[in-house]
Amino acid sequence: QLQLVESGGGLVQPGGSLRLSCAASGFTLGVYAIGWFRQAPGKEREWVSCISRSGGTTKYADSMKGRFTLSRDNSKNTVYLQMNSLKLEDTGVYYCARYEGALCAGSPRAWGQGTQVTVSS
Repeated sequence: QLQLVESGGGLVQPGGSLRLSCAASGFTLGVYAIGWFRQAPGKEREWVSCISRSGGTTKYADSMKGRFTLSRDNSKNTVYLQMNSLKLEDTGVYYCARYEGALCAGSPRAWGQGTQVTVSS
């Protein structure tokens, strides 16, 4: 059964850091580009970041550039989102998703269940 499972969310103070993980089961994660999205309370889901199959290309939404770093370990079937200098507006549910190819293109077809990130003082 194809599955993406996010972990690593939690409560953190502004300026703090968290590392989210996206673990895949039922398929080889290294075949696909993987993206992260988030949904803040009362808002639509927005794209955060994406990493190509090889890890050679990463993309970030403007508000995350310089603060978030996306990486992958295909041997562990896992993608990591390192989030530093967190802000109140980073609060939301974070989802990882699988694109249907090696590059970050089109719409993801498979989603995880999400992990909650709360930035609060």
